[in-house]
Amino acid sequence: MTRAACPCGTGRGYDDCCGPFHRGSARPATAEELMRSRYSAFVVGLAAYLLETWHPATRPETLDLDDGVRWTGLEVLATEGGGPEDRRGVVEFRAHHELAGQPGVLHEVSRFRRDAAGWQYVRGKATWS
Repeated sequence: MTRAACPCGTGRGYDDCCGPFHRGSARPATAEELMRSRYSAFVVGLAAYLLETWHPATRPETLDLDDGVRWTGLEVLATEGGGPEDRRGVVEFRAHHELAGQPGVLHEVSRFRRDAAGWQYVRGKATWS
């Protein structure tokens, strides 16, 4: 068991936060939990998890992660819906990164949907800076 902090920024350890989602031993209860676990999957390079949690209607066939991007922090700015009993949710966030030694920010408003399989990422409107 690792005591390392979870990349998603909750302050909890990875094994008590996003780790169970990534291992498939738990499912996110909220859209925000799914979004945080997806951010952590980008940090640790889990393309399969990202595809599994992507809604089939919008999911790409493959996903190649850019090894040159180093994700450095996450800020959740707002949520709308996305609770354990909701069917839809929206999460606005900023994901900080470095590319070729230069800092940058991905600002996204992501849409999520919940069905019998749990929460899934549908799509997002993103800007890079």
